[in-house]
Amino acid sequence: MSEDAKAKGNAAFAAGRFEDAIRHFSEAIDLAPANHVLYSNRSAAYASLQRYDVALADARKTVELNPGWAKGYSRLGAAHLGLGDANQAVAAYEKGLEIDPANEALQAGLADARAAATRSRGPIPPQGASPFGKMFQGPELWAKLTADTTTRGYLQQPDFIKMIQDIQKNPNNINMYLSDPRMMQVIGVLLNVKMRAPTDEMEREFMEPEQVKPQPEPVKKASEPEPVPEPMEVPEEQKESKEKKAEAQKKKEAGNAAYKKKDFETAIQHYTRAMELDDQDISYITNRAAVFLEMGKFEECIKDCDKAVERGRELHSDFKMIAKALTRKGTALVKLSKSSKDYDIAIETFQKALTEHRNPDTLKKLNDAERAKKELEQQEYFDPKIADEEREKGNELFKQQKYPEAVKHYTEALRRNPKDPKVYSNRAACYTKLGALPEGLKDAEKCIELDSSFSKGYTRKGAIQFFMKEYDKALETYQEGLKHDPNNQELLDGVKRCVEQINKTNRGEISPEELKERQAKAMHDPEIQNILTDPVMRQVLIDFQENPKAAQEHLKNPQVMHKIQKLVGAGIVQMR
Repeated sequence: MSEDAKAKGNAAFAAGRFEDAIRHFSEAIDLAPANHVLYSNRSAAYASLQRYDVALADARKTVELNPGWAKGYSRLGAAHLGLGDANQAVAAYEKGLEIDPANEALQAGLADARAAATRSRGPIPPQGASPFGKMFQGPELWAKLTADTTTRGYLQQPDFIKMIQDIQKNPNNINMYLSDPRMMQVIGVLLNVKMRAPTDEMEREFMEPEQVKPQPEPVKKASEPEPVPEPMEVPEEQKESKEKKAEAQKKKEAGNAAYKKKDFETAIQHYTRAMELDDQDISYITNRAAVFLEMGKFEECIKDCDKAVERGRELHSDFKMIAKALTRKGTALVKLSKSSKDYDIAIETFQKALTEHRNPDTLKKLNDAERAKKELEQQEYFDPKIADEEREKGNELFKQQKYPEAVKHYTEALRRNPKDPKVYSNRAACYTKLGALPEGLKDAEKCIELDSSFSKGYTRKGAIQFFMKEYDKALETYQEGLKHDPNNQELLDGVKRCVEQINKTNRGEISPEELKERQAKAMHDPEIQNILTDPVMRQVLIDFQENPKAAQEHLKNPQVMHKIQKLVGAGIVQMR
């Protein structure tokens, strides 16, 4: 049950309906209160509505339930940043990166948080701030430490990393670590000066407060040789792993080349070998899945996508990679779909992919899948025999003047056979009786679209337009119907009624209220708007007022005459 609510929440989030998403995620949380993903998703929905206080509460709950899930810290950082607490946001993103150092979303969030923190700092450092503190804030810090042969080795030590990060958060904390010989080496690297070797004497000196300032470099004797740093030894196991990763990348590139040449079997061999060499990169799996998809081996594609998602979760891989695997799986599921029900799991998979990463291509695939499902449902529901039975039930109810009930049966008949013009005509008559004129007009137009020779469609449409006091349009409809059935009495009577109303308007025999209503309605009609803004027609109307002789010449033009009749029928102008 909670999964259903979660899926609905994901779908609402993907469609940008964040309030609905919050409601569905809340229902899911009620059913599964220990599921950290639900709190994470609801936090994202709250943040999208800029409700950062509740987003923060959900993010904290996410981290509390699963402190080893990097995405939770991404939610936590976003909420803190939304509330204007840049320092807390930085701390959250850094914590997430300790768990998943390669996570692009966390890296981008950290960059934004640091930029916000920098903007919020005052230009004057606080009293008592360490003169060395600023050196640890620059973006080149890690590059310098990596370039130096001595400090490079420190980067493998967790307590050293923690020490540097602590100083970055609060530069004044550097005084706590000055007794550490590694810190002196770091300061030397950042100042670009060589520091004395860490002897016991030097360590004791830096324990004293008055010795905080960097010591001057001692003068070396000319004969004293320059010390050569010892090369850093790389463990054999680490070296072998690095070589395997490099080989795996080569295999991936070879697979890509084979794929472009449509040599799919060779591509699969290369990607498979890359997977064997390096199981820390799911791109090899998703690439092989793409080959299977191209070959029409959809089941194999789905298996690889599932494997990529599972392994990606274990490795805390980038959300975009997870989304790519899910999108590829959804595409394969669509290819395998034979019935409307088969599309459900494909649609759910696309929705999950959008939750991981909102991608326009995935959104298009989701919309296509939903449209295909609907079309297939209509095909599966198609049954002309049942449609005829439902139409007859509707006819009986219409005779009994039970119009709402009749509409239900006509609607069911159209679901069973959406190509029957008679049902559209009958339902249009029902809508007319119920006063639902726009719905009736739409049905009448659909009836004519399906069968342009069916006279009833024109009589229904003309009657509705007449009731809507659009006499000029009704006249056109009746006249169009007479082209197909010249002797149809209903159509002839319709023409007569329309001409009478247009003449009454022309003679000024309608009330001012009715004239005002018709003119207001006409001014919203795009066709009337085009006529009134046409420079030629504007000159014609001026001639009618100022130059009757020229006006008579204009009326010889069939197009001009037709437009004048439109304006007369709409009550815009009168001809005396």
